[in-house]
Amino acid sequence: MQIISTNIGKSTAISWNGQQTTTGIYKYPVHEPLLLEDESVARDTISDRKVHGGIFKACYLFSADHYPYWKEKYPELEWNWGMFGENLTIEGLDESKMRIGNIYKMGNALVQVTQPREPCFKLGIKFGTQEILRQFIDHGFPGTYVKVLEIGEVKKGDTLELVKESESTLTVQQFYTLLFSRTKDIDLLKLAIANDALPPNKRERLKRYL
Repeated sequence: MQIISTNIGKSTAISWNGQQTTTGIYKYPVHEPLLLEDESVARDTISDRKVHGGIFKACYLFSADHYPYWKEKYPELEWNWGMFGENLTIEGLDESKMRIGNIYKMGNALVQVTQPREPCFKLGIKFGTQEILRQFIDHGFPGTYVKVLEIGEVKKGDTLELVKESESTLTVQQFYTLLFSRTKDIDLLKLAIANDALPPNKRERLKRYL
């Protein structure tokens, strides 16, 4: 896996249900390295820290491999890396194989895979339709957030080197499917609840399905 773009965003004003708010989803590529800090990416914009940023969502990774699928679906849009609000566009990232809890070295930062991205209305605003939320869920390749275990810089061309594979077999894609499934797979539920790389609040909410 290799970083092919580093992206940050500025605060952008948007309107939703008659109210004004802001978003940092309008990311754009930058040529300089990004500093991954404890709870965010330096110089990036996080408009709502209730749902973005923090220990378990410090940096968002999305796979370059999925761009052709979405470009074909939305050919009228102006495309560039960072389109999905990701800080790092990664070539070769596969959510169906990447385990939650995996630890990677990239640049001189050390990160741990924590949870998939759950789409919200701001993605719909960027794409010009809220229909993309269901499409994004159904596609099943949401990218992943990471926790920063060691603060460091990453740049275009850096690779993701697996330092330690999670003992849990739960993949990012499996957990993503579990979140949106009406009927919860009991074995996946147990894997998720036991995986301490996931945010505690998510694990607690899943316990009610057992």
